[in-house]
Amino acid sequence: MQDELIIKPGKSIKHYWKELWQYRELFLFLSWRDILVRYKQTVIGLAWSILRPFLTMIVFTVVFGKIAKLPSNGIPYPILVYSALLPWQFFASVFQDGSNSLLNNSGMISKIYFPRLIIPSTSLIVGFVDFLISLTIFVGLIVWYRYIPPVTVFLLPIFLLLTVIPSLGASLWISSLNVRYRDFKYIVPFVVQFGLYISPVGFNSSIVPDKWKLLYSLNPMVAPIDGFRWCLLGHSAPLNMTAFLLSAGVSLIILLTGIQYFRSTERKFADLI
Repeated sequence: MQDELIIKPGKSIKHYWKELWQYRELFLFLSWRDILVRYKQTVIGLAWSILRPFLTMIVFTVVFGKIAKLPSNGIPYPILVYSALLPWQFFASVFQDGSNSLLNNSGMISKIYFPRLIIPSTSLIVGFVDFLISLTIFVGLIVWYRYIPPVTVFLLPIFLLLTVIPSLGASLWISSLNVRYRDFKYIVPFVVQFGLYISPVGFNSSIVPDKWKLLYSLNPMVAPIDGFRWCLLGHSAPLNMTAFLLSAGVSLIILLTGIQYFRSTERKFADLI
């Protein structure tokens, strides 16, 4: 009589993180698969990663820079906008790709056990590839305008990590909610579109009136965007530390609660999918 091997998810958080490390090869495989699906034998996949932020930059430059004539603190408006689009496009990519990730991998979830958190997390790798592609446009812009970035540009990885926090947290929330309530997929485009306009992408945070600063700072993308601008543009893009720390705190809360909610619902994914 052969002994049965029953695979169960780890009960403790410590064991769960160990399992994530043990399944790192699966994470890399799924990430590579998603990258190939997006870019292999396609033209629009690569082109869209360039055109989407570039066209958005043009529209925001015309509307906010030329028509509304908002201040840019001496920075060419296209550079001001594009420096904010870098973290925003990363967030939007991870959030959108992660929202349907569990449903798109329902076959795997219903057949074998592995830490489900791996699936929405792979959207970070795809978002990072898009980020690197978009970064080439930013390099082209600063060359075109002969703008020399300050020494703070070397701190860019820190603010990229700060962008990962709300991106992953929001992705975990929406992916798990989308399994239980399928109509959440209709909310994703609205959140991305609405968030684009209430985040400091087309404008500088310095123009926000003081009476709205607290409410404005609750936006988790304020900290990454202001951080990117300060990092890439230097003292010409002032950084409000109070708003920055509050926004970063909200980002951390979204990530921690996202992990907690995802963990509490993942054991039911196979039944709901």
